[in-house]
Amino acid sequence: MNHERLKSYVLLLDFAKKLPDMLSHLPRGNAYLQDQVCRALSSAILNLSEGNGRYSIKERNRFFDISLASIAEVASVIDIFVVYGFVSKIIGIESKNHLRRIYLLLRKLKK
Repeated sequence: MNHERLKSYVLLLDFAKKLPDMLSHLPRGNAYLQDQVCRALSSAILNLSEGNGRYSIKERNRFFDISLASIAEVASVIDIFVVYGFVSKIIGIESKNHLRRIYLLLRKLKK
């Protein structure tokens, strides 16, 4: 499948592999944040792959836009994790830098 060759797809999966460790630091009572970040990250990955499978430029861009918005949502949840003290500022910066790189790569796919 073509989406598996996209650098942005591979990097999103790399981020997804690291997410469980980050989530392990969440105290009880914050399942809503865990659910939100998992859904947003899944949306980013799935919409990227679905958009890449579309032939119409308009359709491709629509799915890529949804993926970009989901990446921004994941970054916002990371900000919340840092502000609440669930992860260190360093982890937050590293995570957001990783997401920023993916975001920029995905923006280049839009036409």
